[in-house]
Amino acid sequence: MTRLSVNINKIATLRNARGGNVPDVLKAARDCENFGAQGITVHPRPDERHIRYQDVLDLKPLITTEFNIEGYPSESFIQLVTKVLPEQVTLVPDAHDAVTSNAGWNTLKYEIFLREIVKRFQDKGIRVSIFIDANPEMIRYAAKTGTDRIELYTEPYAEKFHINPDEAIKPFLAAALVAAELGMGINAGHDLNLQNLNFFAKTIPHLDEVSIGHALISDALYLGLENTIQLYRGKLVV
Repeated sequence: MTRLSVNINKIATLRNARGGNVPDVLKAARDCENFGAQGITVHPRPDERHIRYQDVLDLKPLITTEFNIEGYPSESFIQLVTKVLPEQVTLVPDAHDAVTSNAGWNTLKYEIFLREIVKRFQDKGIRVSIFIDANPEMIRYAAKTGTDRIELYTEPYAEKFHINPDEAIKPFLAAALVAAELGMGINAGHDLNLQNLNFFAKTIPHLDEVSIGHALISDALYLGLENTIQLYRGKLVV
């Protein structure tokens, strides 16, 4: 079954808006696990507008499922990840001032750079995933970096899903088949929600993990965190 990793960035955003420690990010992570999350994802950015570097350090000894740290591989990010030693690191090409991730890596252009970064993390025993568009050529070059997995950037799927699900999923299915053929695991994330997740999960073969934050935390405001996590887990039963 595809694993659900809950991105808790939005909980940290709410905390930071007021100052202090409400809501408690560490407690939220433990609660997510207790309620059924199979992993916790964080994406620390240089401006620390949501998850802070110290949060990442504090979370490591508390997480009992799987810790996934996303981010652009600057030297400070690399040092943080190699200190924390999460189960997985997801490399994203975000600019330092990006509001949110909005594109995958150009793995042709950055193949050598990514290959060096991937090896640095793998030498520490960390599984590496590269955030990437549903583009077979980019996926083939991702394989040349030695990455363990790719994470498909799913916003284009989510945007088209309500218009024509079958058309929306086509490039992602093609991309997943290429990735599997090349021996890479497949993750996915960005704008997956209760409406579009089940169709994605049942159509995409070899889907190891989805990372969901904004939609899940937003749903939890109305449905409660425990109930929401269970609803998302249910969408992954295919």
